[in-house]
Parts: sequence; C-alpha cells; structure tokens
Amino acid sequence: MWKKISVLLEMIKFQHTVFAMPFALMGAFLAERGIPDFSVFFWVVIAMGGARTSAMTFNRIADRKFDAANPRTTGRALPAGEVTLIQSWGLMIGASLLFFFACFMLNPLALMIAPFALGLTLFYSLTKRFTWLCHVVLGVALAISPLGGWVAVAASLEGYPWVLSLAVLFWVAGFDCIYACLDADFDRDAGLYSMPSFFGRKNGFRIAVLFHLLAFILFTLTGVLTGLNYWYFLGIALTAAALFYQHLIVSPKDLSRIRQSFFSMNGLIALTLFCATCLALATGN
Repeated sequence: MWKKISVLLEMIKFQHTVFAMPFALMGAFLAERGIPDFSVFFWVVIAMGGARTSAMTFNRIADRKFDAANPRTTGRALPAGEVTLIQSWGLMIGASLLFFFACFMLNPLALMIAPFALGLTLFYSLTKRFTWLCHVVLGVALAISPLGGWVAVAASLEGYPWVLSLAVLFWVAGFDCIYACLDADFDRDAGLYSMPSFFGRKNGFRIAVLFHLLAFILFTLTGVLTGLNYWYFLGIALTAAALFYQHLIVSPKDLSRIRQSFFSMNGLIALTLFCATCLALATGN
C-alpha cells in the first residue's frame, strides 16, 4: 500500500504543491492581516492539496498517450503501468470531492467559486492541443490560489489585491514556458502547442523573461498596495535574485539544469514571498 501511495504521489509530483500553496496562504494572511484561525488555515491547506491533486491527476490521464510516445516521459506511472487508469480516475474524483468539502467547510463564497477554480485547472490540461497560450492558462489557474486564500478568510472579494494574482499569473507562465523547452521538438512533431514549439526555444526564453519582469513588477506593487514593510521588500529582492539565477543557469542551447531552475528556484520564490509577508505582518505591516 505504501509503495502504491508513493507511486501516486510521484505521479502527480506532490512536492510541486510548494508552488501554489504558499500563495494561497499568503492571500489568507493578507486578508486576516496576521495569522488566520487554525480551522481556516487547515481547510485552506486541504483545499489546495485536493485541487492540485485532482488537476495533476487529470493532466496525467489526459496526456497518457503523449507521455507514452515521448522518450522523456515514458517512465511516468500511467504509461509505465505502475498505476491503472481506474486508480487514477479514483484518485482524481476523491481529490475533487475533498476540495469541494474543504470549500464547504470554509464559507459559501469559497464553495461558490470552487467549480470555476477546479474547472479551470482541469481545462489547462487540454489547452496544449489547440493553443500556445497554454502557459498563460496555467498561470490563470494558479493565480486563483491567493484569491482563494483571501476568500477563505474574508468570505468576500472586497479589498483583494488583484495585482497579486496577476503577478502569480506571469510568474507561472514564465517558468512553464521555460520548462516546455524540454519537449519543444516532440510537441511540434505531435501537433501539440507551446510557445517554444511554436515560436522556437530562443523566442520562448525571451517571452519567459518578459513574463518574469512583469511578475517582479506586480509582486513589488503588491507590497506597496497592501502596505507591507521592509521585510516584504527584502523578500522581493531575494525573488529578483532567484528569477535572475533561474534564467542564468539555463539557455535555449543548454537545458541540462532546467529541473533545478524549475523546482528549486520557483519553490524558493513562493516560500520566500510567503515568509516575507508573514514577517511584514508580524512586525506591523
């Protein structure tokens, strides 16, 4: 049983929850202007875990034939036969129900927006079939994370700093565009769309730089509009360094360190901004 669980967790890359979870909590902390009630904190974590598990499992289900044909992904659990299709659907449905239950436990508005939020994350998995804007769609899906955290606490959209969601959108779209360079040739041959496959790797990197510049500006503006102090802007400085390093260690001609760029630096960015927000709120904003 534990081996099967570990295979399922690896299939959905559960550790990548670190990308969205800190921003959901950041939204909750900003709405509370401090630490939310434990019950709210708990159900936000459960909701995020459920939503991401559902979305990632559906992604693996939808892409299973492409994964089987792509040399880079043939070892994934579904094409390798380590997990059955029925088990995958069961995991997705169970995670979806957990997400809706967590939203129900939060407040009526959270439950009201839950179908839209989950539907958008599921829809992303189909977008590579018809548009190179798939990275932007993924960005929009993850941009709901801080909004969801805010709604969990405030039960309202009033006062929400929308620039935070825009920042998350461009940050995610940027790093996903870089990561898509790994499969640019396969996607082109398979009739799938991505910015690197459509415009070329070099232009894909240029677009990613533009997206990350916009993200940096919008993250900075978030601190200004929410009245956060120097701790937050110290986090912004570290974020800028991580973004720069992410583009420094990979290039269109050398993708050997792209996983370090994708996971380590982006996980660091999410955690840094959340911790910086907590410190700013704890020291008088």
